[in-house]
Amino acid sequence: MLKIAVDAMGGDFAPAEIVKGAVEALGARKDFKVVFTGDRAAVEGELAKYKYDPARVEIVHCTEVITGDDIPTHAIRAKKDSSLTVGLRLLKEDGDVGGLVSAGSTGAVLTGGVMLVGRIKGVMRPALCPGIPNVRGTRTLLCDCGANAECKPAYLQQFAIMATAYGRAAFGMKEPTVGLLNNGTEEHKGDPLHQEAFRLLQQTDGIRFVGNVEGRDIMFGDVDIVVSDGFSGNIALKSAEGCGKTVSAVLKQEFKRNLGSKLAYVFARKQIGKLRDMLDYAKLGGSVFLGMKKVIVKSHGNSKANAFGPSVLQAVDACKGDLVGEIERLLRAADLGAENE
Repeated sequence: MLKIAVDAMGGDFAPAEIVKGAVEALGARKDFKVVFTGDRAAVEGELAKYKYDPARVEIVHCTEVITGDDIPTHAIRAKKDSSLTVGLRLLKEDGDVGGLVSAGSTGAVLTGGVMLVGRIKGVMRPALCPGIPNVRGTRTLLCDCGANAECKPAYLQQFAIMATAYGRAAFGMKEPTVGLLNNGTEEHKGDPLHQEAFRLLQQTDGIRFVGNVEGRDIMFGDVDIVVSDGFSGNIALKSAEGCGKTVSAVLKQEFKRNLGSKLAYVFARKQIGKLRDMLDYAKLGGSVFLGMKKVIVKSHGNSKANAFGPSVLQAVDACKGDLVGEIERLLRAADLGAENE
């Protein structure tokens, strides 16, 4: 049975919310096991709070933790018994472990993934790809959202290929549409990087490129994938997060304003709850680190159980859908595979 390694000590609310979220994921699906890496006593203490199938849970004891204050490269090399490092080694060495999920340091997860797991041959730069809720009630894949602040046009071309593979493998998108994040929809818009990327994407086999899109189209448009350099993508991601928090805060204030607004809330709370959930992109799971030899999902650092659980299931779906194999196939179809590395 497929195993998913879970960094039990990574994140602001570890290990309590991490363990709870993983147990909830186990309850939702019966087709995988979880391998917790972390302090055995702490993990067992949290597991004791819940009912679960012990045959589907393993614990690998670790004595160290990589924190947000650690320098990623140094931490991966020096803290060899950290929950993240041990999890990444399991991911590389154990054929039954298909994916890893961590809410720990983004820099450490990315650095450790490259150093210990490695890139798919032909991939120039791995990319982070979260799902952003959209008005259609589905998700828009945003690639890249922070792994590569400076990009070349060829990187954006590969991001489009890898995100297309992800959409097919994990979400059943048969022909996902791909847009290039730009400061206008016209073909001539953007700086030289985006103009050249536009030209490359037009010529790329295996993807359904529909042209430039603007930031508002991530949540309000009809495109399935938005390709971006990591700098712009991270700003777009954080803007969407801020928008969701702002809308929730304003609604909360308004419905507490007076008796009439409190009564109005009683009749509208179902719709408000739906809106709040729709704007909370963390509940859709984490950001998949595309381009690696195994599936790596980076969950939000302040993930609680309701966000971490979907991240675990996200890793399961990517493994079951053969994400890595799909990326390799699309790279070959676009004549950008291992032979071109």
